[in-house]
Amino acid sequence: MLNTHASIGPLPSALAQAVRVPAIGRQPILFEDLAPEAKTAALQYVFDDEAPVEWSEEDVVLLHWRLLQELADLGDPETPLDEKIDTLRWVFTDPKCESEPFSFVNCLKVVASSPLSPVPYLGPVDAEAIRGWIGHHVREWLTATLARYPSWAAEAVLENPCWIESRLAKNPQWINEEIKKHSLQGDLFA
Repeated sequence: MLNTHASIGPLPSALAQAVRVPAIGRQPILFEDLAPEAKTAALQYVFDDEAPVEWSEEDVVLLHWRLLQELADLGDPETPLDEKIDTLRWVFTDPKCESEPFSFVNCLKVVASSPLSPVPYLGPVDAEAIRGWIGHHVREWLTATLARYPSWAAEAVLENPCWIESRLAKNPQWINEEIKKHSLQGDLFA
């Protein structure tokens, strides 16, 4: 877990000493310029899974907001197919999961109603209306992404989307690897 909160404790002495001297001149301190023991201390400090991470209410609201920002990538043809599928799976999840802390519905509720939200107060938001709007645009967004792939890859996605999705779930780079293999080998039946 990455520690990002100031309440996780003081800097280890090796790291504090390495940072204190160059900081006097206000020059940035680059990780590669640190002594080996300071690098080790920094990595242990940052990746210490045992240190408790305290989240403020504002941090939690901003995390909900960050998850909702993933929706903007659905309309970007450059967004990888596996990321779009993952976001769509989150939006159209099983209704039994809607009460989970970071579900799509809960993110909408938190961001729309919290005074700590980065957006103005919206009040109750109709998640189904937003899902309907997303559902209306999905074909357009996926078509734009698939247009970037070779025709055989786009056809494979359209013919067997569940199989492709299962492959991408196991390896997000799978389709890119297949395209690369195909381009190196060429079409065996051409």
